[in-house]
Amino acid sequence: MLLTIDVGNTNIALAVMKGYEILGRYRLMTQTTRTSDEYGFFIMTFMTQAKINAGDIEDVIISSVVPKLMYSLTSAIIKYLNKKPIIIDGTLDTGIHLGMANPSSVGADRIVNTSWAWHTYHRSAIIIDFGTATTFDYIDGDGVFKYVIIMPGLDIALHALTSKAAKLPEIEITKPASVLGTNTVHGMQAGTVYGYIGAVEYIIRQMKKELNDPDALVFATGGLGRVIANETDEINDYDPDIAYKGMKIIYDMQKK
Repeated sequence: MLLTIDVGNTNIALAVMKGYEILGRYRLMTQTTRTSDEYGFFIMTFMTQAKINAGDIEDVIISSVVPKLMYSLTSAIIKYLNKKPIIIDGTLDTGIHLGMANPSSVGADRIVNTSWAWHTYHRSAIIIDFGTATTFDYIDGDGVFKYVIIMPGLDIALHALTSKAAKLPEIEITKPASVLGTNTVHGMQAGTVYGYIGAVEYIIRQMKKELNDPDALVFATGGLGRVIANETDEINDYDPDIAYKGMKIIYDMQKK
């Protein structure tokens, strides 16, 4: 079994995989001040909760965009699971080429997502990751990761609105039945969700136009991806497990 760990700016998501089957999931808030023993406690608690024997974990692979917590996290894995984790970065052979201006700056999450898309479909694709930030990654038909677009995440956009406007309340991110708000809350929900859908659709269409690639597949992932993906025909599919699957693909390549 493989323990995959996806370290994001907001959450750390763990999944134990047997082949491509996910046997258990666990999520905790990202905090850079935790000790290795705290991470070890969370990992072992997850194993117990999922009824997984820690001794059955053969390897661990990590995708992280938060360098500050990596020492404590890797130390916890070594101490509690007796495994040296594989850390995803631009130096690993992933089967794709990083065609960016500065390949060393490409985040592990971008590498994971584009690797999944290429090895799964072997054709050009746009992968939209709805996380703390929303990212649009493009990989071409030759397996070259070429372009990325980054915009504020849905949570960030809403937080900016409520924190700067004193009378606007905190609201749930949900799409109202109509774009025509009949009260403040509905108006905020309409502006936030419908506005975000419109922005996502425009970026997708503009990317395809400038790339001259109208047939590029479009995939969505990330916690809030389902909210948007269900409301537009520009996205072909939503898969919340792209990060886990991408890490499994990269892990298998390292073993080969």
